Order: sequence, then C-alpha cells, then structure tokens
Amino acid sequence: MASRTMRALIPLVQRVAATIRRYGMLPPGQRAGVAVSGGADSVCLLHILKEIAPAGLTVLHLDHQLRGAESRADAEFVAAMAARMGLPLISQRAELGGGNLEAAAREARAAFFREAIQSGTVDRVATGHTRSDQAETVLFRLLRGAGSAGLAGIRAVTSDGLIRPLIDVERADVETYLRGIGIEWREDSTNASLQFARNRIRHELIPQLEREWNPELAGTLARTADWAAAEEDYWRGEIDRLEADSMRRDGDSVLVPAAALNALPVAVARRVVRRAIERTNGELRGVGFDHIEAVLRLAATERGTGRVQAPGIEIRRSFEWIRFANVRAPGASLHYRIAAAVPGFIPIAASGRAIRLELIEKPNDFGVPDSVYNGLMGCVDWDRLSGALALRNWLPGDRYQPANCAGVKKLKTLFQLARVPSWERCHWPVLVDGDSIVWTRQFGAAAEFAAGPQTRRVLMVREMEAA
Repeated sequence: MASRTMRALIPLVQRVAATIRRYGMLPPGQRAGVAVSGGADSVCLLHILKEIAPAGLTVLHLDHQLRGAESRADAEFVAAMAARMGLPLISQRAELGGGNLEAAAREARAAFFREAIQSGTVDRVATGHTRSDQAETVLFRLLRGAGSAGLAGIRAVTSDGLIRPLIDVERADVETYLRGIGIEWREDSTNASLQFARNRIRHELIPQLEREWNPELAGTLARTADWAAAEEDYWRGEIDRLEADSMRRDGDSVLVPAAALNALPVAVARRVVRRAIERTNGELRGVGFDHIEAVLRLAATERGTGRVQAPGIEIRRSFEWIRFANVRAPGASLHYRIAAAVPGFIPIAASGRAIRLELIEKPNDFGVPDSVYNGLMGCVDWDRLSGALALRNWLPGDRYQPANCAGVKKLKTLFQLARVPSWERCHWPVLVDGDSIVWTRQFGAAAEFAAGPQTRRVLMVREMEAA
C-alpha cells in the first residue's frame, strides 16, 4: 500500500523539478534559503527541495509575533523539523509597529529575505506560493481594478532573488503529498477568518465560481497570470529603451518631458508613468488606474502647471517638465540658512551643488563685464558689504534688482521669465547681507553690490559641483 502511495506522489515531485528547470530557479552551485512558516505549503516545499536539491539548503523562519503562543509554537515546530532534517536554521522575530500590520509583516519578510541573500548565507529564497495562491492573487487584483501588470500575479522568479517552486501546484496536491508521506504541518488560525478579504476569496468566492462557472478556475486564472507576465516581460524591454530616451534623473526625482509623454500611444504612456513612479518610489503598491490617468491629463493640458498625489509620490507639472518626487526623500522640503564665511565652501542642501566664496584684490585689468553673472560666477564689491553674509534658499516675496536689469524684480517673476521649474525654486541659493539680497543663482549680483570699474576688492561667487 505504501509503495503505491509513493508512486502516486512521484509526479508532484517531478512537476516541481520541471518548474525549477523551466524558470532556471536553482542554477548549479547556488544555495537556497527555504522560507518555512510551518504551514502545509512551506513544509511541502522544504521536503521536496530536500529530495531534489539536498545540498546547500537553509531553513528561514520569521516569527511575526502576531498570534502569541501560537506563533511561538510555529517557531518551535520549524526549529524541530530543521533539526530532524539536519538543515541549518535562521530564525528571527519581527518587531512590527502600528498601522497596517499586513503591510508591516510583508516588509519585515522582505527585509529578512534580503538580509539572508545580502549576507551571503543563501543565493536565493524559495517561498511556498502555489497555483492556488496565484489564482487568489489574480482574482483579488482583478476585483480591485488592476491592469495587466497586476494580473501577472505572483512571479515565479523575481529580480530580488525570490523563487516559487510550487507555483504550478494546487494547494490540495500539497496536502495530499504531506498526508501520503506522513508529514505534519501547522494551521494558522487566522487563515479561516472571513474578516480578511483574501480569506473570503479563498473560502467563499472561488468555490462559488468553481461550482457555478468554471470548475478549472484556478488553472484559468494561473494561465491569465502567465499571459500577463509574458506581456509585461515584452513591455519591460520596450520601456527600458524609452526610459533612456525620455527620462532623466534629478537627484532623487525623475523628470519626463510632458510633450514626449503626451505624444506616446496611451498603452505606452501608461507604462512610462508607471516606470517613472517605480524608479522614484521603489514600488507601485497603492498606485492605481486613476493616478496614472491623472498624470496623463497633466501632460496633455496646455497649462504648464498642476499636481497629482499618489502613495509616497508627488507628481508636478512645471512648464515643459513633469517631475516625480518621493515625498519621503531626504531634503524633500528642506529650508536652509547658513552663515557664509569668506573664504568658504558651502554645499547647497539637497542639490549636489555648492557655492565657493573667494576674496581677491582686483587686478588692474579687471573689467566691468566680469562684474555680472557669467553662468558660473558672480562678482561682488566686497567693500559695499557689512560682512554678515548668509546663504539661504529662495523665499516667497524675495525681490531685488539684478545688475543687468532695470528696476527691482521679484524672483518669482525672474523664475517665470527664465522658465525655471517650480521644484528647483525651493532650494535656489540666495546670498544675503543681513536682509539684502547680494547675489542669486542665474540672475547674478544685485546692482547695489555688483563689482564695477572702481571696485578695489572683489568677492568671487562661484557655483560648482559639491563633490
């Protein structure tokens, strides 16, 4: 009887081995960490990988500490299993803060897996996601309005080193396999709670759809994911090319020309926007159809202003550019005022630029043309200053008379005439003597302080790279 049972179970192991080969999940010589929660899927994964690839396995367990004694019992169960199988174990406890516990737990797992890979302990991390999980994910995302990228579901192999060897296996097959070889597993009590949307999909919606519409629903949804994933893989190459042509980095932000975005077919433009958000924020979680469409409307408008808020991102239009900025980036809203010693070198916050101040005795052949801003340098009459200099960012209401202008001008007006994007203005360097503006980037020295033919000592103001 036992031999017949084992023969019946051999195809499952072979299917997993075929999946590993199909996706190149475990190249020769690579070590795999196996994420084991104690549940049926992860326990099955561990035993099959021990049979297929016995060398180089490490058991990884993260205790989220969300279910008290039950969580501790899971950790003890996994530790005992690893010991019986003669496998090394790395076990940690997660310290989850408040807010969205599901999101916090997900990030804790991702950090745990990254640490295992980056430390060199393992090369890849295998998780126990099955085709049943794939079906639930695709249906969940479809109900929430996901596009084709979302319908790609759970990737068999990810760029950050995760692999899913059970992705072609049904959950029912997993439990049959474990019962057949007499292996126990742990049940997470929260998996039965209909409080969670995913559990309602698993226990109510999918069984109803299988009964009334399609008994092979899991396979159908998994094929949808395969189709969408292949489409997205193709588009990734196309968007890589467009990214090089139409995006540029600006510190922690991404800039896209509005005209270039507006000229693209809608299907392409949507993907370019998604890529810009991903490059800025590191992920697309919480970014939906409405966010993408709002950005496209921003690109299409004739007015060169506007703003769109998306999770973790501020997207602004100014003149010809659309800027994607991470609102959590260092210096995103930093104001500064720094005492300006002479001579001195002053980095400009959050810009990668710096101001160098240098005092020189005016040579005899020093001419008036040098007393105005020349793109990188300004010349100020040192003897007209009180010496209490400071470098600060532009403030609304700032006004002065540049040496080459007639009359006092608001800096905001000069910005508009020079088509300076709004996001560049907040860190715009302004050199002041007390409350009086002495010099500003691009618009140069103030008329009342500018060096001229009678100047004896010249304060050279140079802008350069900070590094």
